Amino acid sequence: MSATLQKPLSPRKVGMISLGCAKNLVDAEVMLGDAASRGYEVTANSDDADVIVVNTCGFIDTAKQESIDAILEAGAKLRAGQKLVVSGCLSQRYAGELRHELPEVHAFIGLDQVARAGAILDDLFLAGHEESAVNLVTRGSRYIPDYTTPKFQLTPAHTAYVKIAEGCNHPCSFCVIPQMRGRHRSRTIDSVVREVRQRVANGVREINLISQDTTYYGMDLWEQKAGPRQPVDSSRGPTLVTLLDELADIGGEFWIRLLYTHPAHWSDELIAAIARNPKVVPYVDMPLQHIHQELLGTMRRETSREHIENLIARLRAGIPNLAIRTTFIVGFPGETDEQFESLLEFIERVRFERLGVFAYSREDGSRAAKMENQISTATKNKRHRAAMKLQQQIAGELAHAQIGRSIRVLVEQPRVGRTAHDAPEVDCKVILARNAPVGGFIDARVTGTQVYDLVAVPIGA
Repeated sequence: MSATLQKPLSPRKVGMISLGCAKNLVDAEVMLGDAASRGYEVTANSDDADVIVVNTCGFIDTAKQESIDAILEAGAKLRAGQKLVVSGCLSQRYAGELRHELPEVHAFIGLDQVARAGAILDDLFLAGHEESAVNLVTRGSRYIPDYTTPKFQLTPAHTAYVKIAEGCNHPCSFCVIPQMRGRHRSRTIDSVVREVRQRVANGVREINLISQDTTYYGMDLWEQKAGPRQPVDSSRGPTLVTLLDELADIGGEFWIRLLYTHPAHWSDELIAAIARNPKVVPYVDMPLQHIHQELLGTMRRETSREHIENLIARLRAGIPNLAIRTTFIVGFPGETDEQFESLLEFIERVRFERLGVFAYSREDGSRAAKMENQISTATKNKRHRAAMKLQQQIAGELAHAQIGRSIRVLVEQPRVGRTAHDAPEVDCKVILARNAPVGGFIDARVTGTQVYDLVAVPIGA
């Protein structure tokens, strides 16, 4: 699809509906950035848009259904001449089937097409509507954004997600992300540092570093230099430790938050890097998925209960005032009552500051989907409720212990903020007793709690 395009008299408008995780949101920012660089106007009003892009999630069943519903809703409202494009993980994985089932869609694009979304939209307007949607998805995704990649920021002005790598090399039996996003590939340190420096100069006060596994950052580059049969030597390439040290040297007042780490790749050097850099918040996002040794094996998590227990002890000993966020899967195929009880005992003993629980979702194409002893929906939901009830009690006790303390708050809304222990969207909030300037840092004293959230009074004028 390419041809000389006759530009309209006024800029065409593009609207975005982006679903799923922060990694998907960065893809949406890249698509809109490329479209804007080609003269498109970004609008938040889908009714006003000349083209609507639905950026889908395909990770679990509920996310897939949400994506399909969003496509159908957008398609039902299309007016004459308006275009509908589907992107994201669902498109990457199912475009071949969906293009025949969703005739209202004009084009499906994959993960490797996000950086040329503007040209694709141009071609759509030139080509008109065809009998079935154009499928532009290519298999074996290899794309990774760079500093020079245009982006249209979709987050509030004070916070941003910076993708430091793409893809995943882990063999987790419940997951199909590697099939959709390809093998792990890291950006250069220079590329990440230049992007963060520009974001901070533009007023961003919180940098959230993301990838499918941030702790694997740079390892693929070591392997490329060492060769397939040579031992990996960290001196051969960049490391997450080096990246954090260089980012912390950037001037200005801002937080650096590390999201999506894997327990298999933590090191004492990384723990020390977080502890010595005050701009790196004492917050570790580390999905564990389970703690029972047998289930860690069938999940193919590449780690053990002993390693996890030891790592948590090292993290808490090495990083002052640390908050650990994790997630667990309940109802995985074959999970017994005894194995679930061992998970509850672990949660109660470790007392994670932030914790989420997911009922297992049977993903087509995953190893776990073919396993015997699938757990009933009723049992999965019962276990989910029990784990969350326990965590709610723990979270309430931890929050109550904060009463009387002074905390640093990043203000999100005039009377709502977050602490260094709270990532955007997924964690707790601080309810402020009076207005504070949005997008800046304030000190506040905790006076009460609202289940998970804190209530605080700003200190000073």
